Amino acid sequence: MGVLRDWLKGTEYSVLMGTDDTEVSDVIFDSRKAEPETVFVCMKGSRIDSHDFISDVVKNGCRTFVVEKDLEELDIKASCELNIIRTDNARRTLAYLSAARFGYPAKGLTLIGITGTKGKTSTSYMFKKVFETAGRKVGVIGTNGCVIGEERFETLNTTPDSYELNSYFRKMADAGCDTIVMECSSQGFKMDRTAGLRFDYGVFLNISPDHIGPLEHKDFDEYMYCKSRLLTQCRVAIVNADDEHCEEILSLAGEFYERLIRTSVGNSMADLYAFDLEFLRSSEFTGTAFKTGGIIELTARLSIPGIFNVSNSLPVIAAAADSGIKNEDIVRALKDVHVDGRMEVVYKSDIFTVIVDYAHNGVSMENLMQTLRDYEHGRLVVVFGCGGNRSKERRIGMGKAAARSADFAVFTSDNSRNERPEDIMADVEEAYLKAGGDPSGYVKIKDRREAIRYAMENARKGDIIAVIGKGHEDYQEENGVRKHFLDKEEILKIRDELSL
Repeated sequence: MGVLRDWLKGTEYSVLMGTDDTEVSDVIFDSRKAEPETVFVCMKGSRIDSHDFISDVVKNGCRTFVVEKDLEELDIKASCELNIIRTDNARRTLAYLSAARFGYPAKGLTLIGITGTKGKTSTSYMFKKVFETAGRKVGVIGTNGCVIGEERFETLNTTPDSYELNSYFRKMADAGCDTIVMECSSQGFKMDRTAGLRFDYGVFLNISPDHIGPLEHKDFDEYMYCKSRLLTQCRVAIVNADDEHCEEILSLAGEFYERLIRTSVGNSMADLYAFDLEFLRSSEFTGTAFKTGGIIELTARLSIPGIFNVSNSLPVIAAAADSGIKNEDIVRALKDVHVDGRMEVVYKSDIFTVIVDYAHNGVSMENLMQTLRDYEHGRLVVVFGCGGNRSKERRIGMGKAAARSADFAVFTSDNSRNERPEDIMADVEEAYLKAGGDPSGYVKIKDRREAIRYAMENARKGDIIAVIGKGHEDYQEENGVRKHFLDKEEILKIRDELSL
């Protein structure tokens, strides 16, 4: 229980009816969950306006409301004895109420926020590995869910709503975590899910056109603005100076941070930079070796391949060193880090290498294949399918990407949902051939496991096989039915079957 007035500290509001000096036990924004002694937060969404449910909520015994409308706009009977609090931004107020409801769980913990179009998940797990190697206990929130120790909780959004977010913070604090790493989506900032938080480190990785549409961002300018919000809520801002929009992001943010660290791959004018990169591939280690200069000098090996991931490791190095973590712990962690389904090296030998990645559209697929070309290789072989009941542009894009970037392709199933896998593969094949793909440079194998086995069984000396599209997903959906399927597990089983 708490007093509503105390829970509203830090917000601007007015009392339209009743009082703010009332006790409340919980914060609710789903009318079906409203009960006596809860405060119901009314919000205007793109499809539903929860102000319309006030009369139903009153019937359930709830008497305290946060609204965005004036009294005359609300369906309230004059005889009702209610507490009506008005605010201009109910989503923001929800974030403050949620933090108070769970006892401000993020206070006293090291809070790290990461934003960027690409690479947030991989970077969050680099943070986790480095800080845990140094003896810290770390909780992670992002695309792969909420992870606390060995426990994993599924989340609906990359950045959960503010109530769910603070409930996870509470779990983390109670579990003894001293550090929280979270992916911060542009939608999360647009919807004020992180309002009231002060990040110790705010990391900007990169930005490119994405998430633009009727239910996301109206244009790239709005997308950029939302991404920049992280830098207005952090103590130390760490930004990728190599991104073409970096300075614009900084300008949009303004100087709300206490300190700014610019990172770069190759530019010695940055505060922290990487140089002398080597692309290593053997049965012992696949990844990148590099040195850093500027505010931190070390020599490291990163077990996630590619320049892109070296770039993403630099803010991890910067924040870790700033937090007092020793260079030897940073180096040891980076050599052993891996991220489920993100450029994950599942099998390596002197003959061939198999990598699993989440790349599930044409752009991410071409970026992945370009990264792999930096490594000494025979053929680049890609195994992929496309999801059903989704825009055909995605499968067309991946078919074109296979024609342009792969030496050999195996078309197979993904989550076909309610479409026939054969029809999806036919669309991919048509796009591949129209883009000039070699008619002898692909096969179609509907069964995903058999497709992976074909690639491994027919691998040549030096091949790199990329199994893409599902990454960490542990299911396959066909005809509305989900069955367990994890690319990594199947690769390891096939390895044993083939006695590799």
